[in-house]
Amino acid sequence: MMDLLLTYDVDTTDPGGARRLRRVAKLCEGYGLRVQKSVFEIVADEADYLRLLARIDEIIDTERDSVRIYRLPHHGLAAVQTCGTARLESHRDDLIV
Repeated sequence: MMDLLLTYDVDTTDPGGARRLRRVAKLCEGYGLRVQKSVFEIVADEADYLRLLARIDEIIDTERDSVRIYRLPHHGLAAVQTCGTARLESHRDDLIV
């Protein structure tokens, strides 16, 4: 399993952009936890990671939108520091955060 931080910026200046934004968000919700409006923490195996990449590539407009995926160290999501209203949530059954 790998810990991932996924961020996206979808150009919503036209109706197609708004649709892409909803589709990217819905896709990401199926893989991980939304921690900010356009930021997801994801724990995935290699197969899920490759499926996620393929689906993102099908959805976004590569000339207008941006998706960044950071591979974190193993259990890196357990070492997150938050401030303000952010809440820590467990991504694995064996973690206590």
